[in-house]
This record gives sequence, C-alpha cells and structure tokens, in this order.
Amino acid sequence: MLDLNHKSGFVYGRHASDPEPLGARINGRIDAALVAERDTQSPRDYLGASRIGEPCARRLVYEFTKTPVDPGKDFEGRTLRIFAAGHVFEDLAIRWLRAAGLDLRTQKRDGGQFGFETAGGRIRGHVDGVIVAGPEVGLAWPALWEHKALKASSWSDTAKKG
Repeated sequence: MLDLNHKSGFVYGRHASDPEPLGARINGRIDAALVAERDTQSPRDYLGASRIGEPCARRLVYEFTKTPVDPGKDFEGRTLRIFAAGHVFEDLAIRWLRAAGLDLRTQKRDGGQFGFETAGGRIRGHVDGVIVAGPEVGLAWPALWEHKALKASSWSDTAKKG
C-alpha cells in the first residue's frame, strides 16, 4: 500500500501490530514533559510587542484576556522542543558573533534584557541584543540584533487560538 497522508502514522514495512519505534516513544515522553513544564509557568501579564502585527484582532484579544486555548490547540511538545533548540542556537550565535569581532551586548548593566513597555506596561517588548561596535561590514553601529534559528511552521500553523 502507498500511503501519501504524512500524518497517518503508517510506516512502510511495519505492521500495524508492531510496537511504536523506540525513538517515537522517547520523543512522546519528552514532549509530554515539556508540555507539563509549560503548564506550570505563569502566563505573561502583558501582550508581547512581537504580537502587535498579528492580523487577527480576535486572537490578540484572546491572548490579552487570557482566554483558555481550546483543548488540543496549544503548542505541542514537538514545537516546544523547536523553541528550546532555538535558545541553544541563540547562545551559539552570540559566541560566533563576538568571536567575529562584533561587540554584541545581550544584557543591560543590571543583568536584565533590553526592552521597552508602553500602555501602562500592558505591551512589552525585548530585543535579543544590540551590536554597539564591530568591523566594517556595511552597517552603522549601534544595530539591534534579533535572533531566529529554526522554523516549525508559520505562526498561524502553530498558534491555534481563535
């Protein structure tokens, strides 16, 4: 049988009665642990600045009013793994940029992130860093640095509120 439905779970050469592969069983446990960890975190008490460009006003209102996500529509463990890997890659990129001679600052003197707030703190944003000096590469310093490493899918595919 040729199964073109990539979400069916069918694996060519494996019978339906065979146990799930070891890697899939371990990933399932990791995903469940990440979801459980996420569920213990306190929700933000503000709307993140990166959400301001969201074209769906209803989605923003749901986020701001902390409307519970429909069951089964929140970020899955696989997506949480991708987010965590992105943080690891961010640390690598910081090291590489500094090794290349860029003076990248990722924290203020007091240790906090660079950021801003408006609307009485209801909207807040942070940047990953500021490059204050470096070799001639065709940019004027200072420059904001925002790190993106991995892509699960588009925001509309992964954030399933509304």
